Amino acid sequence: MTATRVDAELIRRLPKAVLHDHLDGGLRPATVVELADAVGHTLPTTDPGELAAWYYAAANSGDLVRYIATFEHTLAVMQTREGLLRTAEEYVLDLAADGVVYGEVRYAPELMLNGGLTLPEVVEAVQEGLAAGMAKAAAAGTPVRVGTLLCGMRMFDRVREAADLAVAFRDAGVVGFDIAGAEDGFPPADHLAAFEHLRRENVPFTIHAGEAHGLPSIHQALQVCGAQRIGHGVRITDDIPDLAAGKLGRLAGWVRDRRIALEMCPTSNLQTGAATSIAEHPITALKDLGFRVTLNTDNRLVSGTTMTREMSLLVEQAGWRVEDLRTVTVNALKSAFLPFDERNALIRDVVLPGYEAAL
Repeated sequence: MTATRVDAELIRRLPKAVLHDHLDGGLRPATVVELADAVGHTLPTTDPGELAAWYYAAANSGDLVRYIATFEHTLAVMQTREGLLRTAEEYVLDLAADGVVYGEVRYAPELMLNGGLTLPEVVEAVQEGLAAGMAKAAAAGTPVRVGTLLCGMRMFDRVREAADLAVAFRDAGVVGFDIAGAEDGFPPADHLAAFEHLRRENVPFTIHAGEAHGLPSIHQALQVCGAQRIGHGVRITDDIPDLAAGKLGRLAGWVRDRRIALEMCPTSNLQTGAATSIAEHPITALKDLGFRVTLNTDNRLVSGTTMTREMSLLVEQAGWRVEDLRTVTVNALKSAFLPFDERNALIRDVVLPGYEAAL
């Protein structure tokens, strides 16, 4: 494999893995329009192209809270079994079309109860839709495996219920847990009982931390709550005063040396103000310092992105090469919430041969 830069067409052919992607942030614009009409929900526009542009513009506020507010319209069409089945199936097919071979999708069941579904019914519908999507993708010759992370909303009081759901469905496609929502003012340790329960039940979890809040959030997520991965984690650079010199503080050293994966989402970070540009996004420096960084989309509709686009931006604006793309893909699979032998098989039998074939 040569150290050559790559173009978008080559990137589309590369096998990809995504660990941080929200179901309710990745709907097709046309689907939002059709489902909104069916349930009587008013959208900013009923033109799919204009709606996609509205999402992208509305999310570019530089503020995480306003970014989250754009989910009002996607959540409005995900309150019925039919809406969940369709959006989950399309989610998988869209990953497959983007060259993703392994994905972890996350969502908060508690946000999908307005249509009368119970928490277990929400999970069952999503899992059924995901399974249908995986079957269709495999039949089309683009197989993709998708595991589910259930989220609790950190600013509400149902996090323990969501953790119980993750335990109940851990043999039915749910591979882990997360807490999501506004980070600043809602520290992860507020939900310590839920995380202790997950640890007792051997259910892995990641925690959104180090995006809108800094090192205390990351420290709590890891050292108090016991997270195995960090969602975003871009603020770990606060513990590396000189990125060029690479002298790490104690927390940054812990994250790197224990191979704790950082689920980094460059475009999303620009939208919420957690980073200033793709060229200067910390993912490149952290990768070069040996951190286990992974590359992710976060919310494909809201950020107007795909894994192909995220990779292309880093190639074009941060000088990444094919070796870097392979590294973050392997990193993601090494830290996926799958059994060790299954992770190794995906790396050995799918990702590495896929990179060789593409070149």
